[in-house]
Amino acid sequence: MQTGGFVTKRIDVRPVIMSGGSGTRLWPMSRRARPKQFHPATGETSLFQSTLQRVTSARGPFLDPVILASVDHEAIIRQELDAIGVVEKAILLEPVVRNTAPAIAAMAVLIAADSGGDVAVVLPADHMIAEVDDFAAALAAGAPVAAEGKIVTFGVTPAYAETGYGYIQAGAPCGAGAFAVKAFKEKPRLDIAQAYVDDGGYFWNGGIFMFRPDVMLDEMERHCPQILEGARRAVGAARRAGTSVYLDADAFGACEPVSIDNAVMELTDRAAVAPLDVGWSDVGSWAAWGEIVAKDEAGNAQRGDIALIDARDVLAWSDGPMVGAIGVENLVIIVSEGRVLVAPKSRAQDVKRLVERLKAEGRDDLL
Repeated sequence: MQTGGFVTKRIDVRPVIMSGGSGTRLWPMSRRARPKQFHPATGETSLFQSTLQRVTSARGPFLDPVILASVDHEAIIRQELDAIGVVEKAILLEPVVRNTAPAIAAMAVLIAADSGGDVAVVLPADHMIAEVDDFAAALAAGAPVAAEGKIVTFGVTPAYAETGYGYIQAGAPCGAGAFAVKAFKEKPRLDIAQAYVDDGGYFWNGGIFMFRPDVMLDEMERHCPQILEGARRAVGAARRAGTSVYLDADAFGACEPVSIDNAVMELTDRAAVAPLDVGWSDVGSWAAWGEIVAKDEAGNAQRGDIALIDARDVLAWSDGPMVGAIGVENLVIIVSEGRVLVAPKSRAQDVKRLVERLKAEGRDDLL
């Protein structure tokens, strides 16, 4: 049976969790050995675990997940899966970082060969979603659009003018609440971002994609064939042990490090955007982290052994030593394993610059 051109039968969805990010803007908590996604934002469950729990079979038509991650984090991933009782389909392990296009290419090759699931949904492991049931429903609603051959990106309804995100401009409706993608926009100036919000036809690019693996492979063959060929060789020569798939280092390392947006989404004529309004945050800086945790009447957010006097709008976080602050405002104060960060909230995005400086100085012990 079909309605409005879209199949109404249940469409199984294979979650693909992208857990290879470094989260450098959340240094010193987020470091190479245990980056941002393996830490909790609120409560005790890590961002990675929360992402998995949003796409279990109890919440919708979701199959066992495929995990994409660095080979360096295999042990952490298995510990976190076991802790919440999630059984994975596969853990696809990257020997080197090569951005999202090679990783998604390898995943599509793997899933297409297995032919499991009607569509795949690619989810970053380090985001927060407030409305979990609505999120699962939105993914299920997008599945028919993907099943018909579109590459669906879920565009986050902007809550305010944000200059730190790319935007997606919606075009004509293409069914089931989705729209053709008219254009992808780079991170804008504040005045342009405000114009996007006022227009109502623009969405934040949240990095969530849904597609049939064969469709993604076809589009990669058209737009980035060298990346696809490298991914095919990396999967074909991969070593396997249980559910772990160790991508071949030479083949995968030869892939150009390009994002899926640049390699495919900005070029394909199959892109669609489905609005997503579920209390989304990418937790992309300490200032963003402070927005999702509980605050006192003075706007202070704190975790750990903290004492604040006459402080306002302070985020204070410590994994051990007691932290005290008096008469300060709009600060980020972070203590993690002997490393200390202090910065104005307005400069929270610049933590990445500090990490780059430490890297340039060879301070790998701090990273």
